[in-house]
Amino acid sequence: MHDLTTQIFNRLADDNNFLSGERLCQEFGITRSAVWKHIRLLRNDGYQIEAVTGRGYRLSAMTGRPVEAEVLPFLKCRYLGKQIDYHPITTSTNLLAKAMAVAGAPQGCVVVADSQSGGRGRMGRVWHSPPGVNLYCSLILRPAVPSIRVPQLTLLLAVAIHRALLQLSPELEAMIKWPNDILVHGKKLCGVLCEMQSEPDLTHFVVAGIGINVNQNEIPPELKESATSLFLESGQLFSRPELLALILNYFEPLYDEWVLQDDLTFLLPALEASALLQSKEVTIDQRNRILTGTVTGIAKGGELKLRGADGETLLVSSGEAHLRKQRS
Repeated sequence: MHDLTTQIFNRLADDNNFLSGERLCQEFGITRSAVWKHIRLLRNDGYQIEAVTGRGYRLSAMTGRPVEAEVLPFLKCRYLGKQIDYHPITTSTNLLAKAMAVAGAPQGCVVVADSQSGGRGRMGRVWHSPPGVNLYCSLILRPAVPSIRVPQLTLLLAVAIHRALLQLSPELEAMIKWPNDILVHGKKLCGVLCEMQSEPDLTHFVVAGIGINVNQNEIPPELKESATSLFLESGQLFSRPELLALILNYFEPLYDEWVLQDDLTFLLPALEASALLQSKEVTIDQRNRILTGTVTGIAKGGELKLRGADGETLLVSSGEAHLRKQRS
C-alpha cells in the first residue's frame, strides 16, 4: 500500500464517522481527485468504504488480511512487527525472510503471506497453506546469543502463541508438544520452524516461521486425523491481524528476558504447565536412533528430560516425539 494511501486509511480507521473529502484534502494537502484516487485504491484492495454526497467517506469493513494497517491497531510492541512485509502469495515466508535478513532487514521485521505454494514444517514436511483463512508468517530476529541457545526460541514462541490463542479462545484445550507444535485434542493446530545463519559464538540472524490453522473449515482428507483449526475447535471465526499482534505482544517481553538470561529457567513453569508430553510414555525418533521412556520435564536448556527403563534420565535436544500407545 502506498504511504499516502496508508495514511488516508489510518485516518478513516481512526474515525467511525464520515470524513468529508474537503477535510481529507486539507489534512493531506491534496486535491479532491487525489483523495478519490486513494479511496479507489483502498476499495481495490478489498476495503469497504462508503461514499455519501455531502457527508464524505467512511470505512465500513476491513479485509481481515494480516496486513500492516490491520495489525498495527492491536500491536503494543516496541520493535517487533513495526515493519510487516505482506504478500498475497509466496513460496515460503521463511525463504523470503531469510533473503531479507541476508540483505540487512532489521530485527522485528515480519513477513506474512495469505497463501504459500511451498510452505514447510520440520523435517521438510509440507505445510498445507490455503489462502484467506490461516496465518503464515516469519519473524526476523538478531539475538546476541551463542548459536547453541537458538533452538530455545522455538519454546519461547510456543508459549507466546499458546497465550495468544487462549486470550482469543479461553476454552481452547491447547497444549504445547515439545519441541515446536501446539495441539488440540491430539491434532496439530500450530507449528513453529526456526532457522538460523550463525557461527559457533555468534548468531547472525534467526528466522522464526509460524503456521497456524485459524479459520480453515475443512482439512484435507490425508490430514483429518492429524490436523485441526481454531474454527473447527470453537465454531468461531477469528481475526488474523489480531492473532498476529497478540503473538508478537506476548513474545517480545519473553524474548527480551531470554536474551538477558543464560537459559530457560524463567520459562519452565509456563512450559511444563501446558506440556502435552509431561509424565507421558513417548518414543523419540532421531532418524539415526529411537529413544523410549517417560517424560519427566523440560531442562533449563530446552531439552526434553526422558527417563528410560533403566531409571536413568537423558536430556534429548532434538527429535520427533510420539506418544506411546497404552497397553490394554
